[in-house]
Amino acid sequence: MVATPTPVVLVTGASGGVGRGIALSCAAAGWTVWVAARRQSEGQAVADEASARGGQGHFVLCDTVSRSSVREAIATIVDHSGRLDGVVHNATSGLSPTPVQPVTMPIEDLRDHVAVSVRGSFFVAQEALPHLIASKGSMVMLTSEAGFEGKMRLAPYAAVKGAVRGLTRAWARECGHDGVRVNAIAPLATTPAVEEAFAKDPTMADRVLGRHPLGYLGDPVDDIGPVVRFLLSSDARYVTGVTIMVDGGNRPIS
Repeated sequence: MVATPTPVVLVTGASGGVGRGIALSCAAAGWTVWVAARRQSEGQAVADEASARGGQGHFVLCDTVSRSSVREAIATIVDHSGRLDGVVHNATSGLSPTPVQPVTMPIEDLRDHVAVSVRGSFFVAQEALPHLIASKGSMVMLTSEAGFEGKMRLAPYAAVKGAVRGLTRAWARECGHDGVRVNAIAPLATTPAVEEAFAKDPTMADRVLGRHPLGYLGDPVDDIGPVVRFLLSSDARYVTGVTIMVDGGNRPIS
């Protein structure tokens, strides 16, 4: 019997928050996990955590707003590990938790959201696709409940996350014939970005948790990570083009 290779996955924006949770959850299954981030010290720390949890953790410098940076990161992964089985595009703008008034928001801020979430999605997908075709692999994109229902004072974030949902569905149709699956998750978890958003908008915590069926925010490692790991795995071999809400039932509309 031929042994199944250990999956090799890339997680962008994995130096903290949900990205870190996804990386550590995949590592706990014994996978090879490449932590991609702009901040080397924080990213290497997560890679070390991944190794400590039973996987093979590696750090690769990557800024998803730059096609050349994405290309170099993926080339490094394939040169070192010999393959690429899964890609998770989790990176998002540092402005994501900042409440704004749309009529007064600088256009430069919107460009930053678009650069990371939308252009970054294209760069990651385009550079990874040949390797995912070779491995019959999988992509998981990170969207948000904001992309479904909108969020008060977070219009730019809601706009780009809605765009990511559209890309996910389109790419699932386009890439399926090559054996590549593309899905998305919309998480709600305790992260530095969410804590910052709550601090900047004192009414937000009540708006979110006041309607939350379970009454608490998810844990990036234990609640969010396993869902992404499932979507990347062969257990989800017949699942593509979907967005899974990993928010404890918080979103009230489809």
